[in-house]
Amino acid sequence: MQLYYKAASEDGKILHGIIQAKDQREVISYLRKQLLVPIRIEVYKENELISALRLFKKSPKSKLVFFTRQLSTMMTSGLTLMQALTILKNQVHNDDMKKIIESIVSDVQDGKPLSSAIEKYPEVFSPIYTSLVKAAESAGVLDKVLARLADNLEKSAKLKTEIKTALIYPVIVIATMGLVVVVMMVFVVPQLATLYTSLNVELPLSTKIIIGMSNFMINFWYLLIGIIVSLIVFGRKWSKTPGGKFILDKFVIKVPILGKLIVESTLVEFTRTLGFLISTGSHVVDSLTKSGNTIGNRIYKDAVVEVTKKVEKGVTMGDAMAVDDIFPPILVEMVKVGEKTGKLDDSLTRVSEYFEGEVAQIVKTLTIAMEPIILIILAVGVGFLVLSIITPIYTIMSAIK
Repeated sequence: MQLYYKAASEDGKILHGIIQAKDQREVISYLRKQLLVPIRIEVYKENELISALRLFKKSPKSKLVFFTRQLSTMMTSGLTLMQALTILKNQVHNDDMKKIIESIVSDVQDGKPLSSAIEKYPEVFSPIYTSLVKAAESAGVLDKVLARLADNLEKSAKLKTEIKTALIYPVIVIATMGLVVVVMMVFVVPQLATLYTSLNVELPLSTKIIIGMSNFMINFWYLLIGIIVSLIVFGRKWSKTPGGKFILDKFVIKVPILGKLIVESTLVEFTRTLGFLISTGSHVVDSLTKSGNTIGNRIYKDAVVEVTKKVEKGVTMGDAMAVDDIFPPILVEMVKVGEKTGKLDDSLTRVSEYFEGEVAQIVKTLTIAMEPIILIILAVGVGFLVLSIITPIYTIMSAIK
């Protein structure tokens, strides 16, 4: 967790900072090594606005694939863990990741295992990542497990990139349309409204609506911005509550095309992670628990929790999944086959590859289908705007004739 500290140096200067540590004792130990006297240590709570702005900042997590792959490659080549980490520290240019690696190097130099060193940074190294590293250290196969981890991380990153790429086009088009509407409302509509008023023209309802919206945007822009910001802030808070997340996740998976994309991508990550954990010798119940914790969608997370409870009672995973229709038949059947043949990890890997292919197809379909849908929406919106502006002009021209 992140802890805020306030400390005094030997010359009496007061220093402030934020440090990643397990508890206050670890922070105190660190400060004393730096010849600092702790004054106050507390859990760091980030401002809501700063937290929102961090969404636009590239996370050190994006460098995790590089870190894992390079570390695995160098250790496979015969370098020691310490040598590999030292080289990596000099290769990384991202400031956040560089600090993390420097901390890891320091801990490893002090005799701590790699798993303990990375455990302090859960925002970069997930609990599953840390558990696998810990298991690999015990078995003496750290380089091999890191190679598998790198493969999984690369596949996961590729999947997310494909989904983001498919959504870039509609986002750009909608944002551009929004900008055009704002310009029209602020600069064009007021001029036309003044003209219509001076000519005493009877305005149709659509034009009155457009002029009313324009006046509201110009006169109460601060209120509009306040409403938007409030909706974003409260929307984020609501979506983080158990009830809000459940409702939102249930709604999202029912959205045409996009819902199926989310479901398939969730199943890709779940089956891939579960298969990987089982292949490393992890117990099925433990693997299900850890895999379930990586699922972002509450509906599927709860379903995996129920499956885990049934498996704990002696029910096979395939039979436990078959009860809930949220799991597709192909997944259930592949799990049953894997359990019968004793190759559950292989079956899960194969079904994850199947879902990966499904996601690629959905992304392709989404890209093709999104264009005409957006064009229709834009045509209706622009048509309404243009019609509202032109109709009074047509009335004026008819009156002149």
